Amino acid sequence: MRKSLQLQAEMTQEFGTCVFDVTLDCEDGAPVGGEAEHAEWVTELALSTSAAQPDARIAVRVHPVDHPSFDADMACIAGRAGRVLRHIMVPKVESAADVDRAQAALIAAGAADLPLHVLIESPAAVHRAFEIAAHPRVQSLSFGLMDFVSTHGGAIPADGMGIQGQFTHPLVLRAKLEIASACHAHGKVPSHCVVTEFKNAEAIHLAAQKANRELGYTRMWSIHPDQIRPILQAMAPSEAQIDQASDIILAAQAAQWAPISHAGQLHDRASYRFFWQLIERAFQTGRHLPAEVRLFFASDSTVEERSAT
Repeated sequence: MRKSLQLQAEMTQEFGTCVFDVTLDCEDGAPVGGEAEHAEWVTELALSTSAAQPDARIAVRVHPVDHPSFDADMACIAGRAGRVLRHIMVPKVESAADVDRAQAALIAAGAADLPLHVLIESPAAVHRAFEIAAHPRVQSLSFGLMDFVSTHGGAIPADGMGIQGQFTHPLVLRAKLEIASACHAHGKVPSHCVVTEFKNAEAIHLAAQKANRELGYTRMWSIHPDQIRPILQAMAPSEAQIDQASDIILAAQAAQWAPISHAGQLHDRASYRFFWQLIERAFQTGRHLPAEVRLFFASDSTVEERSAT
């Protein structure tokens, strides 16, 4: 965890903005019987890191809502560190009722405004993905590949968790598409599952690219620091895309957001939204932007420009 936070600080300095979140883990990270101590340690780590690095993006994955340690996790972590966290990740969410349970725990902990990210890890949860994504407290849905495969009792072979099978097995592919579609239907962020082959940078890059371009995922989990750069590179817009988007957005701004003609094509507010989102993604992934475009992210006018497009 400390190494990940240090890498985040180094890459923030390199790119001029924080380009990934670090999620401190209580679900799989805590030893059995040591859940309370681990939650305390995670809380102290989040607080001390934020004090030293105010721009750090830190989240915490707590235990599932039906785990005996869930309420204690939320009381400790959200109650003491909620003000410095980006979100709380809740695993094994099965329904909107589980989100209600997590929301109630946040309110009880005094962290009523803290967003929730949820992990969808079973066929039943996939079935309810649209209902879960519609919940106003949910900011993002993540796909839990390995638990999803395991819940099928051997009906999905082990290679369904691998770099190839997770993109070709019909049940896994369907689950990914349902989650991405549910997120986009409700304006939430779909986050793709891990790739366990962490020593193969090319495979990670291709998986992230496929998840982004073919399945509609805009975030992706890493399980090793070596995966972060390939994921960022795969999900970032290309230089040609950034140049096109920058030209169109600047021309639109000059035209007071009225329709324009660019390179022989008509553009209006519908396409402006698309190209603005592309520029935002470029900024969030640390890509180089023209100076005039970077100004959108350097002042309070950013919100006004976003609302205009």
